[in-house]
Amino acid sequence: MTTKKKIQTKPKTKPPATEQPQEPETVAEAKELEKNPYWLTTEDEVLLRSPEPDDIFKSSDSWRVFRILGEFVNGFDSLATITHGVSIFGSARTTEDNEHYQAARETGRLLAEAGFEVITGGGPGIMEAANRGAFEAGKVSVGCNIELPFEQSANLYQTKSLTFKYFFVRKTMFIKYSNAYVIFPGGFGTMDEVFEALTLIQTRKIRNFPVVLFGSSYWKGLLAWLTSTMLNEKNISPEDLGLMHLTDSPKDAVDFITKCCGFDKK
Repeated sequence: MTTKKKIQTKPKTKPPATEQPQEPETVAEAKELEKNPYWLTTEDEVLLRSPEPDDIFKSSDSWRVFRILGEFVNGFDSLATITHGVSIFGSARTTEDNEHYQAARETGRLLAEAGFEVITGGGPGIMEAANRGAFEAGKVSVGCNIELPFEQSANLYQTKSLTFKYFFVRKTMFIKYSNAYVIFPGGFGTMDEVFEALTLIQTRKIRNFPVVLFGSSYWKGLLAWLTSTMLNEKNISPEDLGLMHLTDSPKDAVDFITKCCGFDKK
């Protein structure tokens, strides 16, 4: 398959760190800060904040539903050919010289060579590494980017790139088009993806698909707490701990996913 590198769009310029205003504490302060080009109001923020008396009809939640609908339709149309997708998550802050970057790149490559389409959030760090591995293998490399207040630019290693305004629409795409998740070390966003998948599997809202945690030294504290506290308090069942597969090997991660999904290596 012949692929072309996606041309990176130059991110909007933002003031140096010394000129960045403080986080707003009130809605009034947030509105005032919107006058500064550094602060971009996202569609998620507008949708999720309480209605205000001076909202005009065409910017109300009722009309906003059509924009949300359009984003779902575009996502479904664009990703309709993704039948063997695997989503890889992890920190956007991971640098190229980090061992987890290299492991994510190798995982992306091995997944692609095994016949899977690699899906990420489309940004830097672990996302870039996974896209890069699939891209360098000459296979499908998908980026589901998100509009953020500080403009996250798409990485260069995508054969298919989408940008979403709404987090919940984007998260739906990850779940719908993934046969497995590989979770590298990351922050709040990564934790969000982990526990959303586990919740949907546990409650049988989706089928039980592989959730691989990569990096035992990073995840051991969380797993110990889940066992000693959450399980001990009977807030989860022993079998719930079996919903996660821990590994430090890209090959093991791919072999586990391939076996669970029943896909023959290509």
